Amino acid sequence: MSDSTGRRPQAPPPWWPTDEPWPSSGGWSGGPGSGRGPLSRWGPRSRWGPGRHGGWGGRRGGWGGPPRGFGCLFGVAFLLVVLAVVAALVSLVSFIGPLAAALGAIVLAFVGALAARMVRRTAVGLDDLVDAVGRVEAGDYAVRVAKPRGPRPLRALVRGFNTMAARLEADERQRRSLLADVSHELRTPLAVMQGSLEAIQDGVHPADETHVAAILDESRVLARLIDDLRTVSLAEGGTLPLHREPTDLAILLTDVATAARPAAKDAGVTIDVAAADDLPLLDVDPVRVREIVSNLVTNALRYTPAGGSIGLAASHDPAARAVRVAVRDTGAGIEAEVLPHVFDRFWKSPDSRGSGLGLAIARSLVEAHGGRIGADSEPGTGTTVRFTLPAG
Repeated sequence: MSDSTGRRPQAPPPWWPTDEPWPSSGGWSGGPGSGRGPLSRWGPRSRWGPGRHGGWGGRRGGWGGPPRGFGCLFGVAFLLVVLAVVAALVSLVSFIGPLAAALGAIVLAFVGALAARMVRRTAVGLDDLVDAVGRVEAGDYAVRVAKPRGPRPLRALVRGFNTMAARLEADERQRRSLLADVSHELRTPLAVMQGSLEAIQDGVHPADETHVAAILDESRVLARLIDDLRTVSLAEGGTLPLHREPTDLAILLTDVATAARPAAKDAGVTIDVAAADDLPLLDVDPVRVREIVSNLVTNALRYTPAGGSIGLAASHDPAARAVRVAVRDTGAGIEAEVLPHVFDRFWKSPDSRGSGLGLAIARSLVEAHGGRIGADSEPGTGTTVRFTLPAG
């Protein structure tokens, strides 16, 4: 039986798709996505080329349709290489003989198998990476790409993508936490101000100096909180302006201690300063460094009971080209599981009356100067916060 062209149809080969008639009504002229012929199976999820789970196929292997993404490109390139090798072998048979050509074909087949394996791994890794990039673009920062078994550059690319996604996820989590913490901190003074003003408006409280002063105090709390948030934001973003000038750290520590002594005297706490004689002049912003030390002293004073002491010390480390500063207190101390979080924004103990930004600001300002800050503590004995500033 012959078809309309007078040719006798042949049995379909094993690789022919089972859902396509043989010969196809559209022939081989149908282009990708045209709906005509066997090539109409081309698409982003077709099955030819290196598959996601091994073998030459789609997501589960097997011969079906063309590959998706990078698998398609690698598949076409590999097919062209195979055709070129076959043509070269055919031309060499007449020169080196059938036996030598057969040996060459075996070697080339082995090399081709290795190349195909590398092509498959590379294509799978790149396609997975493209999918993950699309998910990150849609806002899914929890996506990660499994480490591929491909070339080293591909592994490095996947590792860099996973690191980027992890940082984006952490930033998004911190952003949401920051919004929740800021709204919580702003709510309290605003509620007090609103209640006091409504009481004055309704005639419950007179508009005298005492009640107006309470509202003014809450407004100062709001202003200080806003300034602290701005400082933390600028410092963490690397845009905080620093007005550096030669600064005598010993004098700065003495000034901070002198300013804090009245509050310390009322609390029954003593403050001492011990600065080494060989401290060099530091090229720092004296206003910001004073803010660092003041925040540390205020925090130490808050947790030091009556009869305790606070010590400020500074020493020069020529080998590290740095000046080391320590603020020590004899307070209740900090538990080991809590210590790593004391420099986090809005972290504070349940009985704290502060905003939870003092230590976060100190860390941001120290790092803005190129230094480091840390804390060690022993519950029941006290806490020591140490930071360094570059010297020279």
